Order: sequence, then C-alpha cells, then structure tokens
Amino acid sequence: VGHCHPDIVKAAHEQNQLLNTNSRYLHDNLVDYAERLSKTLPEKLCIFYFLNSGSEANDLALRLARQYTEHEDVIVLDHAYHGHLTSLIDISPYKFRNLEGQKEWVHVAPVPDTYRGLYREDHENSVTAYADEVKNIIEHAHRRGRKIAAFFAESLPSVGGQIIPPAGYFQKVAEHVHKAGGVFIADEIQVGFGRVGKHFWAFQLQGEDFIPDIVTMGKPIGNGHPLACVATTKEIAEAFAATGVEYFNTFGGNPVSCAVGLAVLDVIEKEHLQAHATEVGNFLMKILKEQQNKHPIIGDVRGCGLFIGVDLVKDQAE
Repeated sequence: VGHCHPDIVKAAHEQNQLLNTNSRYLHDNLVDYAERLSKTLPEKLCIFYFLNSGSEANDLALRLARQYTEHEDVIVLDHAYHGHLTSLIDISPYKFRNLEGQKEWVHVAPVPDTYRGLYREDHENSVTAYADEVKNIIEHAHRRGRKIAAFFAESLPSVGGQIIPPAGYFQKVAEHVHKAGGVFIADEIQVGFGRVGKHFWAFQLQGEDFIPDIVTMGKPIGNGHPLACVATTKEIAEAFAATGVEYFNTFGGNPVSCAVGLAVLDVIEKEHLQAHATEVGNFLMKILKEQQNKHPIIGDVRGCGLFIGVDLVKDQAE
C-alpha cells in the first residue's frame, strides 16, 4: 500500500504506545484481525495462525499437511521458490538444484506454462495434460511406496516467470491430490491481497469452485512490517492440535502486528487498491503489447492486475 503509508505508521505507533506482548496474553486485535481476514476468504478457511514471515508460514503449512495426512511427500512446481528455511529450500527447485539436490520425498511437476512449457497454447487440452503430469507423479510415488502429503504451489508462479496457470488446472490437480490423501497448499505470499486486481486472492482466478486446503500469506500482509499468516480448515487445525504440542510463536499475532494488518486491509479498501491494480495493470499490459508488436525480442506479454511478465526471446518460432 506504499512506503511508510501514514495510516500504517499511525496504527503501529499508537498500539506500540499501549501494549505489545505475545499471543498467550489475550488481545482484541488478534481476534478482530482474524475475523476481518476471514471475510476475504472462502468460509471453510476459518482457522488462522499468525507468524512473522512467509517462510515461517510455508514451514507451518508443511507441518499442518503432514500432521493431517500422516504422509511425508510433497509435489512442487519446477522453478518454485517457497522460502529460506531448510524445510523450504528442500521444496524449492529454484534453490535445491544449486545446493544439495532433490530429496526423495520431493516430486517436481512441470510448470503449467502455456507459452514456454511442455504443453502450449496450440495443445488441444493443456489443462488436463498438465494435471495428468501430477497424476503420473502420484502414481509413480505410490509404486515406490511413497505417500503424498501435499501439492504445494504459488497460485501464480512468480520466480518461475510470472506464469498464469490455465483456469481449471488447480481443480484437476486438487482432485488427484485429494484422491491420494494429500492436501492442496496455495502460496499467496507474493500474489495475494488484491495484486491481481479482479480478485483478492490469486487462487480465485481459477474459479469459484476451487478452494485450497491451506493458504499462506506474507509480504504485503503487513506492508513491510514482519507479519504472515496461515489460513486453513477446522479439520486440519484439529489434527494439528491433537498432537498436544501447541503452536506458539512469540511475536506472531502480537497486538502491534495485528493493528498493522488491520490498517493494511483498511487502506486497500479505502483507496480502492484492487480496482487500481486492475486499471493500472490493464494500462501497462496495453502498452507492453504495443511494444510486443514492434519488437521481435518480446515473445510474450502476460499478466493479471499488477502481476505482469514480459518474456524475452531470441527466436519467436523456437
């Protein structure tokens, strides 16, 4: 919502002057913020864990998935990056290929990229073809005695090249993953909070009939303040709580962070930032496409709202 936005600075300053403590001490801001955030999400995503960073959020999502499913393996998209903790480097092909390599419990599916990917715009059914790649991975894993805990993906792969997955892809993937006893985790850390314009969450671009089992948030949630969140279902949260090992985070969900989070939601609403993302994004896409017509080096222009990519090529045909 902009560097040092006065409303955000004021909210943090005012709460700092009153009280800042950990979430073992009850405070209205925590409940108010969770309630407010829940209004932006589908009804079944009604349990919230607050943390300090996107990496913490994705690590917790992994723990939730494994506890709920009692499985270990994770399917990720190629080129993905999900955070800097050891557990997340392990599920980030963008990183692990330059480090210790791929763990046996990690499976990499092709990015659903219809411009450069395996199945392109001229393919008769790229949605099914890409989803079948995930199905094949699951079947291969089962033959090896492995069990899938989660399919873990950014709702719009960003490090992988600002990819817009074809509509319907997540629904088909979720079907295969659920059948295998796994859950679907949508990483909204870079792409959530109205960035795509027409929707508040990027996963909503897939259609109203798609709801992830776990959603992770970071970055824009606190406008630079260390704040992150995992949203999930009651069933998954209850399985996690059943271990008797409660989740606790000293700074996650503290009154100042929650005050900041509330202020961010206020600004997005008050300043019509979703509409702004749509309008500016459409304008930017229009002028980039004009450039594309002039310059053969621009192979593709793609995007939604203020999530936009320009693909530069040496050869248009190849």
